[in-house]
Formats: sequence, C-alpha cells, structure tokens
Amino acid sequence: MAAPAYQLDYFILLLDRWRVEVLLVFLLIFVIIYAILQKSEILGAAKKNLNIVVSIVVGLLVVIPHITGRFPAYADPVLIISNALPSISVVLVAIIFLLILIGVFAQDKVFLGLSMPGWVAFFSFIVIILIFGGAAGWWSGYFGNTLTRFFGSESIAVVIMLLVFGIIIAWITSDSKEKEDRSTMGRLGADFSKLFGGGKGGH
Repeated sequence: MAAPAYQLDYFILLLDRWRVEVLLVFLLIFVIIYAILQKSEILGAAKKNLNIVVSIVVGLLVVIPHITGRFPAYADPVLIISNALPSISVVLVAIIFLLILIGVFAQDKVFLGLSMPGWVAFFSFIVIILIFGGAAGWWSGYFGNTLTRFFGSESIAVVIMLLVFGIIIAWITSDSKEKEDRSTMGRLGADFSKLFGGGKGGH
C-alpha cells in the first residue's frame, strides 16, 4: 500500500493546507493581465519586461489583501474566483460541446442578426455574470433582496420563463437567413452579426 504522502487525495489535501489556491489565483491573474498587455501593446511594443512587472504587481494587489484579511468575504477577489471557477469550468465544457453541435447542424443559422455562435457567446456572458454574482453573494444580498421586493419572486420567475419561451419560439419560426436592409434596427443587428460572425464582412 502506498504511503499517505504518495496518495493523490492526501497530496490534494496537503495543497489545500498550504493554501495553494492563492498561488493559483495569482498565476491566473498574472497570465491574463500579461496576455492582454502583450496583445494590446498598451505600454508600447516590445515591452515584455515592463508587462511582466505590471502583471506581477496587479496579481500581488489582488492576493496580498486576501492573505492579510483586509477584504470582507463578499468582496474578496480570491474567494470569488475560487468559488466561481468550478462552475465556470462546467459552463466552458458545455459551451465547447454546444459549439461542436452548432458547427455540425446550425453554423449558418442567423437569428435577430446574430449567428448561433454569437448567441452562444451572448448567453455565456450572462451565465458567467450570474455565476460570479452568486459567488460574490450579490443575488442573496442587498441587490437580490431589492429585486425581489420590487418585482416579487413570482414576477421575476414569470419574466424569465416568458423570455426563454419567446426566444425559443422566435428562433424556431425565423428564417435561416435574415434580411439586413429593412430598418435601422436591422442594420444594427447586421453590425452586431459581423462582430459575432453572422455577417459575411463585405458587400
């Protein structure tokens, strides 16, 4: 039988005691900031060392207040990211499989000026906001209680249900290609479709 130190579950628990999630969040923020700076060249072209320094500083500004306990739980970026990332991973896996199905069956389907991959990106953005909001406690806190008191929980549920059914019915009854020269809103939809891949990019 393997010693406890060589068992995977023991090793994972050991990493948890070492609070490796702080290091992982730091690395995640560092990589994202560094990639953005390198791609956008905000600080200038060929400024790799400067981009590295800025990325390290931003990462430390996030994790050090978490370690010292200066952030409350609902505003701690490390806790929010750690709680949200597992759900985000599930959403990303679902998006990948959905995009595979769309690529096979509905790549050219356009609805309200957006291609199907564009709609996937739109709803994915909303789902990610909901997940991060849930991890931060927004929906169970003052903001969520205010919505419930103002609209009522039943009204919110009915509105969501009507929106879902309306989108499904409109998608089923829409043509495979929409005309782009009908109105101002049509042209606006065409512009968004070009951003999300629904347009052909030329005239």
